[in-house]
Amino acid sequence: MKTKTILCSLFISFLTVSSSFAQYNSSAAKNVITEEVQEDYFDKDSGEKKKRTVQREVASDSYGNAQGNQYDLAVDGAFKGQTIAVLHFYSGGGFNFDLPKNALAEKGFSVYRWINKAPTVKELKEGLAKSCQLWIISDAQQHLNSEHLAVIKEFFESGKGVYIWGDNQPFYADANYVSKALIGVEMEGNLPGNSVVNLQMEEKKAGVTPNHLITTGLQNIYEGVTIATLSENEDLTPIIYGSADNLVTAVYEKDGKRLILDGGFTRLYVNWDTAGTGRYVKNAAAWLVNFERFGDDVVANKGNVNDEID
Repeated sequence: MKTKTILCSLFISFLTVSSSFAQYNSSAAKNVITEEVQEDYFDKDSGEKKKRTVQREVASDSYGNAQGNQYDLAVDGAFKGQTIAVLHFYSGGGFNFDLPKNALAEKGFSVYRWINKAPTVKELKEGLAKSCQLWIISDAQQHLNSEHLAVIKEFFESGKGVYIWGDNQPFYADANYVSKALIGVEMEGNLPGNSVVNLQMEEKKAGVTPNHLITTGLQNIYEGVTIATLSENEDLTPIIYGSADNLVTAVYEKDGKRLILDGGFTRLYVNWDTAGTGRYVKNAAAWLVNFERFGDDVVANKGNVNDEID
């Protein structure tokens, strides 16, 4: 019941202010997207063929999600000049970040990425100063120290978005180090996934949470190969429950701050063309911009950074 109340409040808040956000498509926060169409019908009373307007679900892709970028959360190019900083510690299995990088570019985002090792504290601070959000892709070894954490916490407390990615045990060392410090939540375990979950019909059961901005245009999503499970917390809003009814992805949205915690980073490079991943990544990045808080300042403060540091 509490989850439904939170979701309802989020949805109502969005409807109240949506007219101000030209960055969002009109389908924002809708999973099942419909359009008005004209159809012919036979009027029994008059004996004539007539036309009427009906609502019909828009065309879907092969995985049952609305087809076309106009059904993503954000308009294409909406965040041109905005930079996503990525601490990319796990790069095994051919994970080079090209697929998410190309998807994010559709919305205007560039990517500034440190690969395999942590930057100096000074480099991290300078990079984040040019970024609208930070993504951390963990591996089995902790790369970040208390000084890095202080910089990340300051960034988060300022309202800038943070996406923390882990995966099956033990690939959540930095994920847990940072998420525990920022929001008091960790992930654990190693569950087989490799399934597509549908729109959630029952709380705490497998599926995609309906009516959240991040799940715009998504009725089906690939959960990842092997995945970790997030600990339940009253400050989290679930986004994806895995096929084992485990919480895989959730968001923190409190006091003007936004964070996503995810136990399935394999979605970023394995079976990318399976249900919903590209749209999900674009929606998540658009949400983490926190335009509802920063407004036009987001547009004015552009990083224009597109480098990778190995």
